[in-house]
Amino acid sequence: MNSSLANSISSLNSVAMGDKKADLILKNCNLLSVYTREIIPKTQVAIVDDRIAYVGPDASHAIGSKTKIIDVKNKFVSPGFADPHLHIDQFVLPSEFAKQALLCGVTSLFSDPIDVVSVGGSRGFQEFLRLGEDLPIRIFQVVPGGLPVDAKFSNSKTMSLSQEKSAIKHPHVLGLGEVFSWTKVTLREPKTMKSLSTMLECDCIINGHTAGASDKKLNAYVSSGVLSCHEPINFDQVLERLRLGMWIMIREGSIRRDLKEIIPRVLSHGTYLNRLMFCSDGLDPLDLSKFGHIDHCIRESIKLGLEPIDAISMASKNNFDYYNMSKDLGGIAPGKLADILIFKDLKSFRPTQVFVGGKLIISDGKFVTPIKKKTIPSWIKNTVKLNKFSKKSFEIKSKKNQVTANTISMLTEIITKIGSVELQAKDGLVSASLDSDVWKVAAFDRTHGTKRHSIGFLENFGAEIGAFASTWSFHENDMIVIGSNDSDMATAANHIIKNQGGLVVVKSGKILSSLPLQFAGIVSTDSFEKVSSNFEKINNSIVDSGCKFPRPHLIPLFLPFLALPSVRILSSGIVDVKKRQYIEPIY
Repeated sequence: MNSSLANSISSLNSVAMGDKKADLILKNCNLLSVYTREIIPKTQVAIVDDRIAYVGPDASHAIGSKTKIIDVKNKFVSPGFADPHLHIDQFVLPSEFAKQALLCGVTSLFSDPIDVVSVGGSRGFQEFLRLGEDLPIRIFQVVPGGLPVDAKFSNSKTMSLSQEKSAIKHPHVLGLGEVFSWTKVTLREPKTMKSLSTMLECDCIINGHTAGASDKKLNAYVSSGVLSCHEPINFDQVLERLRLGMWIMIREGSIRRDLKEIIPRVLSHGTYLNRLMFCSDGLDPLDLSKFGHIDHCIRESIKLGLEPIDAISMASKNNFDYYNMSKDLGGIAPGKLADILIFKDLKSFRPTQVFVGGKLIISDGKFVTPIKKKTIPSWIKNTVKLNKFSKKSFEIKSKKNQVTANTISMLTEIITKIGSVELQAKDGLVSASLDSDVWKVAAFDRTHGTKRHSIGFLENFGAEIGAFASTWSFHENDMIVIGSNDSDMATAANHIIKNQGGLVVVKSGKILSSLPLQFAGIVSTDSFEKVSSNFEKINNSIVDSGCKFPRPHLIPLFLPFLALPSVRILSSGIVDVKKRQYIEPIY
């Protein structure tokens, strides 16, 4: 546990005055001051326990016989970086993600575990909270604010008002996660308004998601206590929200990259930077390895014209100002927790040394503090509650010889439209048509143990494979199976049941690639390196087979996502999102 400032003031005061000796002193620092926008040479930093006691030209008065002194040799020293909004309930466990984030200088993560909750409810939230504790990185959580996406159709588990109120009593639970169905706010949906009111009464943060909102709707949303957004994709949207007093998290992650559309206009407009942050919104293993994390945002922003010290402030200080944590974190100053990075230069922004709470975690790119894996309870590794499939499980019957099918037509991996095709029926069964690029797509409730499912048709996938299946989807976490033939679809589904979650690609009865996701069907318990390799094989096996999209793993991820138009599939049925009604697969 961290020390509190209230309990540390006597010790910090004593070290600052020289009446008590420091545990650690960093000398010859080129200090990047986020408070004055300057680089201060020859600075010394004295640390006692996990906090900074002194910052100035000479800390010799705090040196004792047991004080460790590190000569930084005029390298650059900054506060640790933060990602103010991301979903770490993806791909790997928090302990594995922490390793990669720390190597990038990210010492604080603000996690919105919406998919863990959609699978495991409040119990899942508490388990994920436990997995984020006692790591050499700070993981703060928010109660997911977006479940259910649409109660009329959604299958997700959620948290009750009483469970939300209980959760925010934990010191690392800061408030409500992104309230992305903003129409629930503008229409004053009772549970949503009660959640917002409870959070405000408890002086908690409420994160926003305002894609598509403007003018009176945006005003209504902001006036309801939601003061941040990571959804702006251009400067005009940023400016409208800043003018209404919002904080903006500029997103640069695996699903969207918005820096290049925003930073140049911010600079040319002369916009204040004090309410701007960087966020990833989530990173896949390949992007994290190839580009980095918040360090990547800093490098890219500097290329776009941002001053290095301003980029550092957006990566550190502004985050903690927003979360009302500035007395503890965000800069290098007396009283602050000693989360400190050391860089050779202001180009790479890959730290040579990383301190968290005054403790050296990384030195010369290597961990000097081990990160232990925690035991995972069996209940959350058994969330695929489905019986064995046969090819009959995917049959669509018709008495007609020819049918018209409503389709989910893929425009991108994420965006869909409603299509229509003519299909032949043989022996009373309607089949997919690989020649016409028409596929079957099915959604099965795998979390509640019901037999609820739906089967329809999908267009414009393009890969010459038999089936592609996944248990990870936003934010329903049904099992999604896409296939050109019923037999391979059954093989894919049965493989996932055996693994208790994951992604799998099948052709002619053979497994081409597989990514097990054993934790809640959405996170792997394997190492980052193994997950990264399996993830790459999944995408490559589909793309190399002729898929029309470069990131096919996103297709089953977004197919049930009710927050986007135009047509989605869930275990409850195929949904026309704009009309908010079910549609039949054939007519």
